[in-house]
This record gives sequence, structure tokens and C-alpha cells, in this order.
Amino acid sequence: MLTQIFNIKKNIYMNNMIIPRFLLLLLLPLHSIAQIQVNLPVYNQEVVANKSDWLIGNKGTEAKLYKSKDGKLVFSNGIVARTFSISPNCATVGLDLLSNHESFLRSVRPEAEIEISGMKFSVGGLTGQPIHNYLLPEWLEKMEGDPAAFKFTDYSIAEIKARFPWKKKANWMPKDMPWPHPGKELVFSYKLDDSAIRLVAEKSLTDEQRPVLVNDEFRTLNKNWKIFASAADERNSFTNEGKSGEIMALANTAVYADYLIKDDVNVFLAKLDPGTDKSTTWGPGIGLVFKDRIIKMNLRTVNSQIRFYDGLNDNTVAKIEGGKAVWFRMEIVSDEIRASWSMDKKIWNVAGNLKLNPGERPGFVRLGKMDRFGGNLDAPAKGEQGRCRFENFLMLGSIPELVKSAGKKQFEYLKDIIVEVHYELYDGMPLFSKWIKVINQSKHQIRINTFKSEILAVTEPESMVDSKINWTLPNITVVTDYNFGGMSDETFLRSSVAWNVDPLYQTQVNYERTMPCLLESYPKYGPEQDVESGKNFESFRVWELVHDSRNIERKGLEHRRMIRALAPWITENPILMHVSSSKNEAVKKAIDQCAEVGFEMVIMTFGSGFSVENESAENIERMKNLVTYAHSKGIALGGYSLLASRKVGGGNDVVMADGMTPRFGNSPCLESEWGIKYFKELYNFYEKTGMDILEHDGSYPGDICASKDHPGHKGLNDSQWNQYKKISDFYQWCRANGLYLNVPDYYFLAGSNKTGMGYRETNWSLPRAQQEIIERQNIYDGTWLKTPSMGWMFVPLVQYHGGGPDATIEPLKEHLPHYGQRLANLFGAGVQACYRGPQLYDAPETKALLEKWVNFYKKHRPILDGDIIHIRRPDGRDYDAILHVDPKGVEKGLLMIYNPLNESITRKIEIPVYYTGLNDKASVQEQESKSKIYPINRDYKISLSVTIPANGYQYYIIK
Repeated sequence: MLTQIFNIKKNIYMNNMIIPRFLLLLLLPLHSIAQIQVNLPVYNQEVVANKSDWLIGNKGTEAKLYKSKDGKLVFSNGIVARTFSISPNCATVGLDLLSNHESFLRSVRPEAEIEISGMKFSVGGLTGQPIHNYLLPEWLEKMEGDPAAFKFTDYSIAEIKARFPWKKKANWMPKDMPWPHPGKELVFSYKLDDSAIRLVAEKSLTDEQRPVLVNDEFRTLNKNWKIFASAADERNSFTNEGKSGEIMALANTAVYADYLIKDDVNVFLAKLDPGTDKSTTWGPGIGLVFKDRIIKMNLRTVNSQIRFYDGLNDNTVAKIEGGKAVWFRMEIVSDEIRASWSMDKKIWNVAGNLKLNPGERPGFVRLGKMDRFGGNLDAPAKGEQGRCRFENFLMLGSIPELVKSAGKKQFEYLKDIIVEVHYELYDGMPLFSKWIKVINQSKHQIRINTFKSEILAVTEPESMVDSKINWTLPNITVVTDYNFGGMSDETFLRSSVAWNVDPLYQTQVNYERTMPCLLESYPKYGPEQDVESGKNFESFRVWELVHDSRNIERKGLEHRRMIRALAPWITENPILMHVSSSKNEAVKKAIDQCAEVGFEMVIMTFGSGFSVENESAENIERMKNLVTYAHSKGIALGGYSLLASRKVGGGNDVVMADGMTPRFGNSPCLESEWGIKYFKELYNFYEKTGMDILEHDGSYPGDICASKDHPGHKGLNDSQWNQYKKISDFYQWCRANGLYLNVPDYYFLAGSNKTGMGYRETNWSLPRAQQEIIERQNIYDGTWLKTPSMGWMFVPLVQYHGGGPDATIEPLKEHLPHYGQRLANLFGAGVQACYRGPQLYDAPETKALLEKWVNFYKKHRPILDGDIIHIRRPDGRDYDAILHVDPKGVEKGLLMIYNPLNESITRKIEIPVYYTGLNDKASVQEQESKSKIYPINRDYKISLSVTIPANGYQYYIIK
């Protein structure tokens, strides 16, 4: 019977069915840990752990869900494991790299945080960890769930599903790629219970609803105050020049007043004007005096720091604007003290919480200057004289039960909101994904104000007493599909990922406790999204790649494998030309030449006259005819459109916050009337013409917009989310329809194919010989984190940004050696360039040169599009080299070596072949000659003697 109920409930969640609450409540008590773990295999790390290197061979590394002997769930593929405790709430309690038995988790946190209609909630998690340097299993037995958090109710496990459709272009790919990458998706469901609703209602109640038991504005000194003033100075007093509550005292001496607390008091409020006091430890504040200890919250007036002393630790809470009055608040809630502070008595900031022993209550409240422990000792150095003043003090009672019950009813709808936390674990890689989904089954519209979809307290990679500018971050690469504003993955830190200071990590070595070892993923603005009854909200996705080494080459390989798995369309690598005119004759000539030499794509480039915003019937028909002509020749056709880095006017440009400017100087808002019209034009143009490619320049860079007049967003807080959704929805439509995307921003995870490899456009105005070396440098440097197919380069067949005849290749037949070197650089690296001009060749010998390199690339496409191992960076002084590797290919490696010197050179080079997957020997073929067998030493290298002609190249095939 229990198993039947469990299966019914699992099916309900997996099929997203809505069931009556009374039935759900009947099912929940029967849902024990034992039932949750029905039919799961038992986790044994020694058995599960994969012994091979996943970068070379990863058989037997399928993702699975296990149960541990002590009742936990373990999500593992034999390379990594994420462990969850599911009682008293669900929480990540382990993140382990199995190959070297390394634990990456040091502390338990909520699985997510979410703000719904102005109310912040934790999702899952456990509290009560004694220190946060490391986590012991026995501590988990004593840890508790947050009573105000969303609580775990159920889970499901299934195959990974595609994020969006992908229409593959197999002829542009080195090999077929799976979509989605195989693995498992694990989903935990959470809901709020009665205790959480009660706490929400209590938080909504204000101090104005409490009875005022004491209200002292210090017009005179109330007789109930018991004064202590240090004898260190005769002017030390709690009443100065007739003003009660004004403390005159030496900076580092104690002056305070105590007030007896009655049983019906729950809240203590005090307003402090810091005046001229110049204290640190003895800064004025409020304290609660217990039989065996004192807790206090005070203002260090010298540096304007709010501090909280919990009886053991004195912690910095916040820094405020100096010289301004501050409110202190302490509240007794059951067996807990909650301390907070405010500048306006409206917005309260948490200073700290303290668990009390059963039945424990303070005897006195203390206002004034106290020593470090809340007592009456003075410092040896008494400091200078100063004054501060308490302007108001209140003691408040409990909120009446009638008021509480009325408040609870208005939040009952929250019980009909489900938060799902989704995890994916991929076969064959140490890679997790995570996101949240909010399902609104209530009858109310709700608003998702903010969220954190990942919170991981990660083990610190370094331990420094002094503060640093550039910390070494934990050895995890974190990326998301919510990203904009640049060509590299560093932009994630501006959009959706943060390595933050951990406020709970009070026992770290760093003196200022500023070590960034708390991984959090959240949008920097909003999202401020409304969710109607019966609708859902889904966050962006975050991916976490756990590294087993800090070696730059290995980390780069791991990164590239991750991107290939998450965005396999980046392996589409068509050979393309940028034709400089969109006139019919010019485009047809480019198409003809591309077809003749084996190129695969023509793009009508910037400045060509191509425009997707021209919706005239004549333009649509002309472009449609050009597409038909291109397809008849086996050529893909498309064009260039500029989006963000321009000003459109008419109230359609972004309205930036004070002190901020658009990233590109100017930018329209994508959710303005112009932006909405522009995207309609994009859809319409590509649907009607059947074009194959969009080169989308100045893609949305993440600019916010404070306008309240644009139809597509309400204001500042939802502007970034809505604009990104506008462009990412379009890119995913492109992906589903096989429309190739050149985008000079890191939009791979949202559907784009290629971005810039990394170059400065004005460099293509330099003399040709300098361009050759810089080109190889750009490729060498750009492929640490990019595959060859992810980045485009540029070849100025005609003048580009100046430079005159010395910078350009036209007339092509007059510069064959240079043209040939550029082709060797690019095709030898597997990198496609934008060959920009009116023609690819101007003579038979130019055409033959192109055909030679196109044929070379297509013959070796699988290995040339493989990973690059960096041998020697180009510097113009000696040879430079890269090694393509593919351990699963027929050709395991392809070595490209270049000689920039004016004389032939011979070198003996150690070639690292570990990532080819070869172990004992390698068959090496010099260009198209016979093969020779080389032994592989125990450093996984072969010793190769090479001779490279002057200003030339050599390549070697390794099998």
C-alpha cells in the first residue's frame, strides 16, 4: 500500500498534475525516507569511482542516483558526486571529486533562495553547523531545518531533456554530436508548511502593532535606570550638561545605564546619535545582560562599523555612513535573540541571531559604552573625550493573538506554491547543472523579485591573513546561460555568478574575513517577474565544472569539452566569405567563387548595403532569389545586422541609472517600441527569405533601462531580464531552424555558433608580415578556452581600417606567399576567418592555392576541429607550434609547426601526446609522406626532429 501511494505521488509530480490539497496532505506523512529510496542502488564510492581519465576514455561513467547506508541520496557518475541529506530538510552535504578523493564543500547552505512578492525564503538547507571550515558527518545529526524555509516533499529522476531544439548542419561538423548530452536530471520539490506560514505572518507584523511598555525620550532621567560611569575621568557621565541619555566619556572607558526587564517584554529599540565619540571596542550600543554573559550590538564610531557580540565572537556586521543616527533592535523570539539595525526604522538589517537555552531570558537591557564583553572595564589607553546621545528607547510587548491570526490567513496561498530545484549530471564529465522552477498553483498572482539558484560554501584554495586584490578562486568553473557583454566567459561575473565573502565563515584565517569562497548564482538585477495563477517561472541555468588540476592546459581542455557538450552547435564550422557588396552581381560572383573552391557560406558584410530592417516587398523578393541561387550552388547565404551599439532616438534608447552609461556608448532598449519592432523584422525577414545566417553585431550587452514608458518592461528591475529573454528566445528560434549565428558576445549557451577568437580590428591595418605573426598569436591565445570552431578570425582582402596597399592582399595574385601563409595559419588551426572583399581569387594560381587549403581542411576536418594542445607561442624569433588532439578519432593528432624566419631551421621538439590517447608508440606521418613509429616515453612525449622551410610550415599526422 505504501509503495502504491509513493508511486502515485511520484507520477503526480513527474506529469505536473495538480491534485487537491487534502489528498496531498494525506500522502505526505507516508512519504518516509525509506520510501524515497525504493529501488536505488547502494552507494559505495570505491566501486562507483571511475579509474580512467575522463578526458581520454570515459566508459562506465553514466550518471546515476544512489542511496547511502546512512539514508542520504548520492548523485554520481563515478567522476564526481553530490550528496544530499533529506531530513530534516534537503541540503547538499557533499561535493566530491572521486579521482583524488577531494571534498569541495565545507559548509551546508540552503539549496536556493527566492523572494516572492517581497518575502524572502530559503529553499531547503540546514542550520546549526558549529564552524564553517569543514563539515563532519556527526554534526549533521544535530543540525536543524530552518522553520521558515520551503521544505522538501518529493523527488524525481529522469533522462536529461534538450533545453531547446537544434536543427543540425552535419556537413559543417567534424562528427555527429548528441543533443542533449546524455545524463540524468534530478528534481527536488519543496513547499511551505504551517509553521513557515506562521513565521511569514509574524514577520509581516510591525512593531507598531505591539504594546509599548516603556518609551523613554530622555527628557529627564527615568528613575528605573541604574547608571554606571567609569572613574577614569570626572566628566564621564550618562547625563551631560543636563541632557539625560547624553554620554560624555573618554573614548575607551565604560559609561552605561541598565534597565530591569519584565517578563512581558519582547522587543528593545534604541536610537543613537554618534555625536563626537571616537571609540572602537567601547563604541556605544545596546546590550542584554544574562546571568552568565552579555550580548551586545554597538557602533564603532571611529570607522562607522556596526558590530555584534554574541557572548563569544565579536563580528563586523556592516559599515554605515559616518555621523548619522542609527536604530538598534533586539527581539526575544521563543529561544532566540534576533539583533538588527536600521538607519530609518523602516528597513531593518540583520546583525546576528543567538540561540538561548530553554527558559533563558535576560535580566537587564544595557545602553551605553561597554567593554568588549559588555562589561565595565576600561582600556589602558583611555582615548580622547567625546559625546554621544541616546535619543529614544522603547521596550515593546507581544503582538496580540487576534492580530496574528488575521495576518496568517492572508498568507495561506503561499502553501500552494511549489519550488522545484533541478540538477543535471552529465555522463562522462565532472559537470553539474542547476536551476529552479516556481510553480504557482495558488489563486493569486505572485511576483518573483529576486532569487539565488545556487549557494555553495566551497573549500578555499588559499589561506591568507592579509587581504588581497586578486584571490585564487576555488577550482570550479562556473558558467550560466544568462550572460552578455563580451566575448569571454569572464562576463558571467557581471551577469549571473559571484564569488562572495561568506558572512558565516568567522573562523577563516583572513583577518578581515574577506576571502571569496561562497559561490552564489543570481541575476544582478531583478528578475521582477509576475507569475499568474497556474503559470510557472524558471530561472537561468548554472553549470559547475569541477576541476582535478590547476594546469592551464588541462583546465582548458576540460572547459572546451564542457562547452562542446552544452552547446554542440559550436562544432558547426563552415568555411565562409564576407562579400563587401550586397548587389546581385557581387553576391552571385562570391557564391560562384565559393562553390568553385569549396567554401560553404557567404555573408553580406557590414557596409555592404544588406539590411534586415528593409521590409519592402522588392527587397524581400530580391534576397529570396539570391538564397535560391546560393542553394543551387550548395552555398549558405546570410547577412549582417547591427543591434546594440547605436542610437535610435524617439524615446527608444536605454535610460541608464545615474552615473552609468551604455556599454557600447549608445544602445536601444530591446523592450522599447523600436526593439519590439526590430525583432519582429528579424523573424519576418528570415522566415520569408529562407536565409541561412545572421551575423548579429553589437548583440545585447546587458544594459539596464530605467524607463517606465517602454511596453516590454515595467522599470529598472525587470529590464535586464526581459531584454535578455527577448534576444535569447530569438537565438533559440534560430537554432531550431538551422540559422547560423555569428555573434561577437558569449551567447553560446543561448544558441549562438561563433564569436571572435580575439583580435583588435585595427591590427588588420598593419603590414602583412606583422599580421601573419599576430594572427597565430591570437589563435594560440584564443584557444585556451575556445575550440577552433568557436572563434572567427579576419582576412582583409581589401583595405580595412586603413593601412593602404601594405596591409591588404588585393591584388591577390601579387601576394600569393602571404595569402598562402594566412591560409596555412587558419586552416592549419581549424579556425575559420571572415575573408572580406569582392572576390576570393583573381587568377588560376590564386584559385589553386585556395583549393589546396580547403581540401586539406576538409580531409582532416575531424582532427582540425579537435582540441588544441599549446606547444610554443608565436613570437617571430623561432618556430611556433600547436597540436590538435582527438583520442576517439582515427587521426589522434595533427601537429602544425610554423617558421617565421627567413631561413630554414631544424629543431628537435618534445611533443606531448598524452591527450591523443596513445600510450606506448605513435605512428607519425610527415605531411603526406610515409609514416614512422616513435616510442612514447613515460612523460607521454615523443621526440621529433623537424625541418621547417624559411617562412613556411610543416604538419604531421599522428595515429
